[in-house]
Amino acid sequence: MKTQVAIIGAGPSGLLLGQLLQRQGIDNVILERRSGDYVLSRIRAGVLEQGMVDLLREAGVDERMDAEGLPHDGVELAFDNRRVRIDLAGLTGGKQVMVYGQTEVTRDLMEAREANGGKTRYEVDQVQPHDLETDRPYVTFVDKHGETHRLDCDYVAGCDGYHGVSRQSIPADRIKEFERVYPFGWLGLLSDTPPVADELIYARHERGFALCSMRSETRSRYYLQVPLEEKVEDWSDERFWEEFKRRVPEDVAAKLITGSSLEKSIAPLRSFVVEPMQYGRLFLVGDAAHIVPPTGAKGLNLAASDVNTLYRLMVKVYREGRTDLIPRYSETCLKRIWKAERFSWWMTSMLHKFSDEEDFGSRMQQAELDYVTGSEAGLTTIAENYVGLPYESLE
Repeated sequence: MKTQVAIIGAGPSGLLLGQLLQRQGIDNVILERRSGDYVLSRIRAGVLEQGMVDLLREAGVDERMDAEGLPHDGVELAFDNRRVRIDLAGLTGGKQVMVYGQTEVTRDLMEAREANGGKTRYEVDQVQPHDLETDRPYVTFVDKHGETHRLDCDYVAGCDGYHGVSRQSIPADRIKEFERVYPFGWLGLLSDTPPVADELIYARHERGFALCSMRSETRSRYYLQVPLEEKVEDWSDERFWEEFKRRVPEDVAAKLITGSSLEKSIAPLRSFVVEPMQYGRLFLVGDAAHIVPPTGAKGLNLAASDVNTLYRLMVKVYREGRTDLIPRYSETCLKRIWKAERFSWWMTSMLHKFSDEEDFGSRMQQAELDYVTGSEAGLTTIAENYVGLPYESLE
């Protein structure tokens, strides 16, 4: 088998990269160790930055998003039993975010790839890139029938997540990892109930953080900060709803419509970045290179900005022969990544409970919230980062 770009991982970043390249006539093959159904079963992010929305439109997969997605002009912070709305559109010159689930983005991209004849191999095992520092890299894998294959390519895009083989294929002495692990996780509950508010509400409370989110006008997603040692099995629906009502403002709790959970899970929070994000002809994309706490709604969006950079780089390489730009992939991506890491870390630090005591840290959180919500400059800082900073240019 031979292709121009071998893409490891059929999550939204791999599929989006494949779709964009395909539309530019750049051949690519996607390798995914799970089944398509498994990929679609993942319950993940649902808030898309303006830049990602524009990129999905460029990829030609915007029809259902524009019909079913929920554009949001604002977001709320709640603390001290009050709510402060941040006017995203008014503070950023009209930019919005779009509430549209990652599962739906993935489904749209899968259907588009099937329609345009893109090649995706699901349920492959033992995926391994080779000769990455040469001009003839290749990837080997074993299909679901036990047959070994070799895929020759020009470049490899590692879109296979934090635990994937791509980053592990880089010698340890060639990369540096930066990490912060937080002492809590998010317990998420998905339910077929109408959202309690028209926009997301991020709530700081003495019992811990809570978030009111949604997937559609009839499906809600709610989160609670919990200790890392908590287990999902210990949280009945009834216990979740009771605790959630304690942490949100009284007027929100009074309007909350509860229901049976469709899914519950606990996600640990961490900040993680690897530098550089490339090794020879291998480029790391998305969670393979960086993780952010979900507080800033940046994970999927950061992956999209990596895709944007790599896609435009590949077009320059194949259309204009601009191989001189290849070494710039990592530094271009990292400029934006570290700013998003800063925002996610800051939001996490400001809104979560770190101690059972009223201490210096909790007073700083209170002062920070009072300042940013009482200052147009502070509100603008949140708004600019929340809708997404501009994509970095390769040149």
